[in-house]
Amino acid sequence: MKKIAVVLAGNGVYDGSEIHEATLTLLAIARNGAQYQCFAPDVDQAHVVNHLTGEEMPEKRNVLVEAARIARGNITPLSEYKAKDFDAIIFPGGFGAAKNLCTFAFDGIDCKVNPDVEKAVRSTVAEKKPIGALCISPVMIAKILGDVKVTIGQDEATIQAVENLGGTHEKTTHGQIVVDEKYNIITTPCYMLNATIDQIADGAENAVKKILEMV
Repeated sequence: MKKIAVVLAGNGVYDGSEIHEATLTLLAIARNGAQYQCFAPDVDQAHVVNHLTGEEMPEKRNVLVEAARIARGNITPLSEYKAKDFDAIIFPGGFGAAKNLCTFAFDGIDCKVNPDVEKAVRSTVAEKKPIGALCISPVMIAKILGDVKVTIGQDEATIQAVENLGGTHEKTTHGQIVVDEKYNIITTPCYMLNATIDQIADGAENAVKKILEMV
């Protein structure tokens, strides 16, 4: 059975992983006959957001601990990820990908990438195994790899950022995927578009199916 690593960035769209994207990715993996293992970096979140009001809260939370909520406790620190042990790796979106996995939400193209995230991406590329990235996560991939073809949908400011990082962008709509054959990168826009949960399911399903075809 194929085994896919899924990297989470916390729990909740505004300061962690987008929960629909994360859980629907896990569901797509299972329904297509593969297994998954969740990972997350063991670091503090950039900040904590009240998802009811949108306001920042005066507290600290750990990315790994919060992501464990989505993973039902079955999660491993990203520092322990070994590309040789998995057939592919996927990064769901959410602001956590742009705040906790990298600092794109704060620093734009001058962002820094979490060292464990960069190591995971580069080691997977070195093994010539597929990498999936949903929503805003493709920007992080462009920051790491540079000349990569991705999609984040149709947001012009983010498209410009991808291109400024050396990447090539293809505009897409709901459920569509873009494949970079050089690096084996599969991307889909998800909630970078004004989407419904069933459209997120389509994107996750199509990305996962393509990844498993490439394995």
